[in-house]
Amino acid sequence: MKKNIQEEETEMKRIDFEAHFLTKEFVDLLRDNKGFPRVQEDSQTGSRYLFYSEGVSLKLVEGIGDKLLDLGEGRLKDMDANGVDVQVLSLTAPGLEQFDGSIATELAKKTNEHLAGAIQRHPDRFMGFATLAPQNPEEAAVELERAVKDLGFKGWNTHSNYAGSYLDEKKYWPILEKAEEVAAFIYLHPTVPAIPQLCTHGFAFAGAPFGFGFETAMCMMRMIFSGVFDRYPGLKVMLGHYGEALPFLLTRLDWAYMRPPELTDRPDLTKKPSDYLKDNVFVTTSGNFFEPAFMCTLQALGMEKIFLGSDYPYEKMEESIQFLEDLPMSAEDKEKLYYLNAGQLGITI
Repeated sequence: MKKNIQEEETEMKRIDFEAHFLTKEFVDLLRDNKGFPRVQEDSQTGSRYLFYSEGVSLKLVEGIGDKLLDLGEGRLKDMDANGVDVQVLSLTAPGLEQFDGSIATELAKKTNEHLAGAIQRHPDRFMGFATLAPQNPEEAAVELERAVKDLGFKGWNTHSNYAGSYLDEKKYWPILEKAEEVAAFIYLHPTVPAIPQLCTHGFAFAGAPFGFGFETAMCMMRMIFSGVFDRYPGLKVMLGHYGEALPFLLTRLDWAYMRPPELTDRPDLTKKPSDYLKDNVFVTTSGNFFEPAFMCTLQALGMEKIFLGSDYPYEKMEESIQFLEDLPMSAEDKEKLYYLNAGQLGITI
């Protein structure tokens, strides 16, 4: 029998680590952009599409934009209906990483100010991830420090590629250094891959069903193999969708490090790849309603590494919560997942 979310104990707090928003300025940027990504309206049907690239587009569901823009009454009503106390808000994909650096840098600051205003209006309900323009790494590092120290944000939400380059590249390390310094964790969120072979069959292949997770997992592994976590051992990264399938591969990833080094080419690391995933990575439940995926992640990483994420408003919040409520979890484990684990990142409610 399904449990009624409304009947849950009032003491069961919930922090949602994957909940997205939009600003009108970002919508305008997407509408006015002549390249990709852009929002384009079909002149015959009036339907709007987000074109990530030439061959990858997504029809925008009616009303989704309104939910993304709403940082007030409607969003709070949805949270209350599902027992979600706090959302840690992040700018929705495709983010600013694909745009001209000067435009993105300025809009990132405005986006952070916009979000800070919403948090000030509802300080007990919202927290924030910084929006940055990594195209200008030094300026992005300065903005991250401002977002954390002055605006009170908890981390940085970024995406799986920057118009073909990736976060492990050393030009971006000033941002990673600053993130470790100010104890800001990174939410590594998917976007449509830069890998052309993953963009040959539309959004069904490039997007959420497959390509999103495939490239985000690759980005995470590039960070490990490039030595990011040896250089910045205090850096913390959060992945959605139960870790983008990496828990399933946990021991397989160590294959080259379980053999004598002369037998296989491999980067020089201080630990096995799986150790970095266990020590530096957290995962959320966003957008994955498959019990075996949860159980695999639980056995691979432990309950202490799993956080609530709803992927609001792209997924229905009630479905996200109900799925978790129906899992065979103890009340103690639910408390860890819903809010106690957040204490590891300095977040309490």
